[in-house]
Amino acid sequence: MRIERSSIADLDDWTRMREALWPSEGLERHRQECMRMLAQPQACVAFLARVDSTSAGFAEASLRRDHVNGCETSPVGFLEGIYVEPGWRRCGVARALVEAVRRWTLVQGCSELASDVLLDNELSQQMHNALGFEETERVVYFRQVLRR
Repeated sequence: MRIERSSIADLDDWTRMREALWPSEGLERHRQECMRMLAQPQACVAFLARVDSTSAGFAEASLRRDHVNGCETSPVGFLEGIYVEPGWRRCGVARALVEAVRRWTLVQGCSELASDVLLDNELSQQMHNALGFEETERVVYFRQVLRR
């Protein structure tokens, strides 16, 4: 398995896997977001896992300078998303992707790496725990629509 920093050449595989992780966004929106990330290499990164020529997963991270729940420093590396193709799960792909994100975060001068998970996504919570993350708090967000 190889972990490589994503590039423009990876756009099709990367957007396809983003669509699998976040299906409500649409492929064009995912493509735009990938292009935005590629244009800001000091602020965000994406890594792809490859087995031979097959894409097995991806992880995206960014530097967050705003308050990150449970963290004490700034900036903080933030694991924005991670996805492993179903056939490659439980094979070390997520661990290798998160390790690449950890290394990138350290190079950026951060001393903390954070992430978030929806309350009902127990599988992702288990994966985060298995990869060395510790739960810091649970939050429920609210909103009030003021105009339509």
